[in-house]
Amino acid sequence: MVEIVVADIGGTHARFAIATIEDGKVAGLRHEIKMKTSEHASFQIAWENYGRELGRDLPQDGALAVAGPVGGEVIYFTNSSWMIRPALIPEKLKLNRFTLVNDFGAVGHAVAQMDADMFSPICGPDQALTSDGIITVVGPGTGLGVAHIMRRHGEYHVTETEGGHIDFAPLDHVEDQILAHLRKAHRRVSVERIVSGPGLAVIYQVLAGMEQREARSLNDMEIWELALSGEDSLAAAAFDHSCLCLGSVTGDLALAQGAKSVVMAGGLGRRIAGRLPSSGFRERFIAKGRFQSKMEAISVKQLLHEEPGLFGVAAAFIQEHGTGS
Repeated sequence: MVEIVVADIGGTHARFAIATIEDGKVAGLRHEIKMKTSEHASFQIAWENYGRELGRDLPQDGALAVAGPVGGEVIYFTNSSWMIRPALIPEKLKLNRFTLVNDFGAVGHAVAQMDADMFSPICGPDQALTSDGIITVVGPGTGLGVAHIMRRHGEYHVTETEGGHIDFAPLDHVEDQILAHLRKAHRRVSVERIVSGPGLAVIYQVLAGMEQREARSLNDMEIWELALSGEDSLAAAAFDHSCLCLGSVTGDLALAQGAKSVVMAGGLGRRIAGRLPSSGFRERFIAKGRFQSKMEAISVKQLLHEEPGLFGVAAAFIQEHGTGS
């Protein structure tokens, strides 16, 4: 058994854990800690503080998932003053070997390596994820993460994409209004402005305008609470339209990538997964004209693991370095 230290770093929080690797797979995560980036002067200091929290030396192998592109000499973070210089990681973090991947790429690795019991059906045929072909991974959250996994001959390759930035294509008069509303501020409207956590507030505002009602002054979290509780009919209607848009966008991505399976990931995805089967998600997912029968054959599942970034970045380490100590 081999231990490595893993980190999943976003603009607001950084998550750390010790991953155990056995028989070429991630066997588990231990000593998980979440820190606010605003409470630490740098990533190196947060890393060192994690070691002090554990009261032990950290492993000399590690893997980092970061929110954003991993290329270039310096990695900067939105909403955080932290920066990472990849070339200095071995020296600063005292690592002999390391892996550095995009955070949603790490989720892709998690999907590729997790057991079947970590997935629950949303819609479509109730069958295992394809072992030969493309798996599309979609993660609504602060934005919209998109990746795809190519499986072939017992191996896999993860590609992170910017699929959340494709153009939004309205399919009814409400979505026409949503697009018109967003075009007042943005010449080009991408799907993640609607299919994401903040997107629900946009839909809510548009519906309030259509009903000639004043939208309540609420933050994104409060609107989601109202929408899922059913206490506010306008927020509930906004959620219904959000599910329709999510179905359309997820179907577009699966069709474009040639997917045989689709996985919904991320915290927001887990939160709404139980509502999707009874929403209009599937109807919109398969509504692709002459390709409807192809879409009906695609299984859509929800990833259940609560820390796929940490698990996945450990899986990415295995793929890059193997399991030798």
